[in-house]
Amino acid sequence: MIKPMTLLFTTLLILLQYALWAGNSSFGRQSELNTKVIAQKLDNQRNIARNKILYAEIADLRNGSEAIEERARHELGMIRPGEVFYRVVNN
Repeated sequence: MIKPMTLLFTTLLILLQYALWAGNSSFGRQSELNTKVIAQKLDNQRNIARNKILYAEIADLRNGSEAIEERARHELGMIRPGEVFYRVVNN
């Protein structure tokens, strides 16, 4: 007959092994989370670079009128009084 302590320790060992291989903190889950962390770091780096560009553009818009004029010309199609607008179309 199996002793109760042996049965208890065997059951405990099986439960711990299950948690190690198939639970929330298993080896497979850690690998999956590491992959997600790497992808998130790359996404964060792209966002940081984009934010730097946007902050530089904001500073340029606040400090100078050239950036405002450039945006008005390209995005709104505005021209200065006395200027002639030419559009070149490539076929």
